[in-house]
Amino acid sequence: MKLISVKSAAAVAITSALLLSGCANKAVVSYGDAQAVETVDVNFGSTDLQKVASQMTDSLLASPVVGTLTANSRPIVFVERIKNKTSEHIDTESITDSISTQLLRSGKFRFVDMTRVEAVREQLNFQNVDPLVNPNTAIAFGQQVGAQYMLYGNLSSIVKSNADKSDVYYKFTMRLMDLKSGLVEWADETEIRKTREKSTFGW
Repeated sequence: MKLISVKSAAAVAITSALLLSGCANKAVVSYGDAQAVETVDVNFGSTDLQKVASQMTDSLLASPVVGTLTANSRPIVFVERIKNKTSEHIDTESITDSISTQLLRSGKFRFVDMTRVEAVREQLNFQNVDPLVNPNTAIAFGQQVGAQYMLYGNLSSIVKSNADKSDVYYKFTMRLMDLKSGLVEWADETEIRKTREKSTFGW
């Protein structure tokens, strides 16, 4: 009887250990605040994206020149993808998407989406060539409007680091060009500096 009790106790202990191990390795998924400040590392992150997009949008909308341009019309803008001049892999399309979305929401601009030109061309070809489509409802070629202005910019960085400290400086610039005259009607830039120092308890 004593031997059986010892075996039972051992089995219980092993089962408990397995259960605790399983609980310890179980991943927990939860929702967070999308606007919360991200400080995981010094690389360009979601907080930086939101900051540059918001500052550039506010600056553009507050510009007296842009106020004159949008006083009696909604200029048509083409957004060129932001050039990434940093050493990081950064999805700059997300920056341009955020800026163009905020400007569109302002009601002062209209946009042409150059990323969907091929899809539009394919659809118009289908409408005008395929016998499945009623010709009276097909959209003819040559009716789209051209952009009047181009919004473009650069994201660059300077990185300095040693064994104890890492420092990253980002500079984001944007410009609005009149496509007819070639004149730059608006320009602005914003800066971000992020540092990470080695703590007593390690990185």
